[in-house]
Amino acid sequence: MPATPNAVLSSLADPTRRAIFERLCRDGELTVRALTDRAGVSQPAVSKHLRVLKLASLVRGRREGRETRYSARPQGLAPLIDWMARYAAFWRDRFDRLETLLRRMDQ
Repeated sequence: MPATPNAVLSSLADPTRRAIFERLCRDGELTVRALTDRAGVSQPAVSKHLRVLKLASLVRGRREGRETRYSARPQGLAPLIDWMARYAAFWRDRFDRLETLLRRMDQ
């Protein structure tokens, strides 16, 4: 089940979670240990952040032996993108009206 826009927004509101998500997007699949090395927080904290990102459908874990390898799921941003698209249409309409008004004022 896809996450809600609120779940995606709140999970990415935390700078550490955002950095973890961005790193997974950039570097691909990584272990908790690899993520912890550059996260600036403890391994348990990284695991908690990953759990929140996983609940928001932004990351997934794959067991490999005794380790779990995590990867980003950029498609998890879809609920947020869909929500933002509604506001893009709103602003596009407002700017079109403003442009029309400015043209009439120039005449």
